[in-house]
Amino acid sequence: MSYETIEYTVADGVATITLNRPDSMNAMNAVMRRELLQAITEASEGARALVLTGKGRGFCAGQDLGDVTSFEELDLERTLREEYDPILTAIRECPIPTIAAINGAAAGAGANIALGADIVIAARSASFLEAFARIGLIPDAGGTYLLPRLVGRARAMGLSLLADPLPAEKAAEWGLIWEVVADDALMDNVNAMARKLAAGPTKAYRLMKEALNASPENDFETQTALEAKLQGQAGNSRDFKEGVMAFLEKRKPSYEGR
Repeated sequence: MSYETIEYTVADGVATITLNRPDSMNAMNAVMRRELLQAITEASEGARALVLTGKGRGFCAGQDLGDVTSFEELDLERTLREEYDPILTAIRECPIPTIAAINGAAAGAGANIALGADIVIAARSASFLEAFARIGLIPDAGGTYLLPRLVGRARAMGLSLLADPLPAEKAAEWGLIWEVVADDALMDNVNAMARKLAAGPTKAYRLMKEALNASPENDFETQTALEAKLQGQAGNSRDFKEGVMAFLEKRKPSYEGR
């Protein structure tokens, strides 16, 4: 389908979603939220890896404040529950690996949507900003869930209360993101990683994500029981058999994602 506020392409099993409102730093309006959810769903059903990035000098400035027609009609709870939460769930439960390529500033909901991806790679000039306190709000779009789990309570509090930009290199030092690369090498690095994942054992990736997503809420016994269950499923896959045979035959495996 055609999109108004994003670009969507698929090549070599990799779906790429590019937020495409560069004049507003890719700020999210209602149309973009609908289209982003649709594109993630489309990628989940037809690709083997997903890349999310932004066009222009920024990744995403978060909510488009110019999209607010009146404070009297503004219902942030409804907007989060009905428009943002489905996007966050779609990213978290996406059955294929997801990579966020942060090409510039990621602020507010834009930062937290990015941090929901499986792997986050940022250009050296990029930054992350929990901007909510600047306008009298709390971190949303999963921010209060993700930040403490990624960097701990102290740093999550500092990022939220102070609302100062966090440079990409410090974000990597803190463990908020996977890595930082030179600006002009960002998409080459991301695309190479995405192609590698798209050629990998997709079913195992899905089961891996399920296990790791469940881990923070489980005790040890519950988690190891889940591991055993999911490993049983992985062991019955065609990809597992192919991986073992390729190892024994000293050749590159040909995974089909099943």
